[in-house]
Amino acid sequence: MRKDYYSNMIKGAFSALNASRRRSILTMLGIIIGVAAVIIIMAIGSGAQALILSQFETFGSNLIGVLPGKSEQNGPPAAVFGVTITTLTLDDAIALGQKNNVPHAIAVEPVSQGAGTATWRSESYDTTFFGTSADYIEVEGGELESGRFFSADEVDSTARVVVLGSTVKTELFGQSDAVGQNIRLKNTVLTVIGVMKERGTVAFQNYDDQVILPITTLQKLILGVNHLGFLRVKVDDGANIEQTMIDVTETLRERHGIKDSSGLSDDFTIQSSRDAIETLTTVTSGLSFFLAAMAALSLLVGGIGIMNIMLIRVVERTREIGLRQALGARRFDIMSQFLTEATAITLSGGIIGIVIGELMSVLITLVAQQMGYDWPFSFSLVAIIVAVSVSVAVGLIFGLYPAAKASKLDPIEALRYE
Repeated sequence: MRKDYYSNMIKGAFSALNASRRRSILTMLGIIIGVAAVIIIMAIGSGAQALILSQFETFGSNLIGVLPGKSEQNGPPAAVFGVTITTLTLDDAIALGQKNNVPHAIAVEPVSQGAGTATWRSESYDTTFFGTSADYIEVEGGELESGRFFSADEVDSTARVVVLGSTVKTELFGQSDAVGQNIRLKNTVLTVIGVMKERGTVAFQNYDDQVILPITTLQKLILGVNHLGFLRVKVDDGANIEQTMIDVTETLRERHGIKDSSGLSDDFTIQSSRDAIETLTTVTSGLSFFLAAMAALSLLVGGIGIMNIMLIRVVERTREIGLRQALGARRFDIMSQFLTEATAITLSGGIIGIVIGELMSVLITLVAQQMGYDWPFSFSLVAIIVAVSVSVAVGLIFGLYPAAKASKLDPIEALRYE
């Protein structure tokens, strides 16, 4: 008997929605948009996070990064924001490459960067100058398309040689052979000895749009500086990361005359690639949930619309309510019927929103993959469950007042209503 009671109530709710189909669809619109937006944003956030993390993971988990300046407790060092800090030098990088200081380091890559125009004959191209050591490929990865990379001796001798990223080579030389040609960087003539294979953007760094040259050449002949932007240390095994971070810290403290072992006086910041990945995961996850929460605000707007429509339904069906009460319907029955109708609207809108959201997520994934990004499709069961639950909750919450108002109507006054 109870089963038939609820079955009839649900059938009555959907019959009422079907009787005013256009109004019901318009009422659902806020819920549909809100749920679809949440699904799409969660999918985009998950796909973007997977893409970014996969790019960072290409470096491996055995890298240590050293930035100039001490990081504050609530944020990264100022160097991250473009503030010039001169506490790291090439001599620091050389010291870290010595086995008696850092036994597990197999390569050290000091880095200084600048920007300017590279020219060849009548061709010119604005690009990034990337000064580094002969360990560049060992640490950063990548392959040569032609020619060779510069040696440690060429770094020591401030050789006027350069290796081009694939984009720079194409912009300056087109299909011509670049190796052996001379280009000019800020009035300094350099000989092209190699061209890197196309690699694209990895971890926010465009490897194809670079001019790579010995760090001594960049510092002394082009930039006129003696400090580093940052440096990276490659460790022989991921299991030795923690010990290597200790060795790097002790070496830099000794070189910089820092006697405080608490870390408060350090003028550098050390972080492993594993720590960076964990931090990035936390940040991207938090951002995704924040954006999803903002999108979910449209559910609130949809809920208000549902409450308004249900109040109109109460007015329109006043005589029906009075007749049902006269035939023995209880306040609970009237209230349950209107709550069921409100929930049916939001649940239907939620299901439609889920379908639209998933279809849009698939479309976005396909477009991103066509553009060359390794963008995985993300199907979040949690997002769907939350979307359905929130839809039902919105129907119950915003349908409660109209349902209560309907159940409190006086049957005699309701029957007299025109």
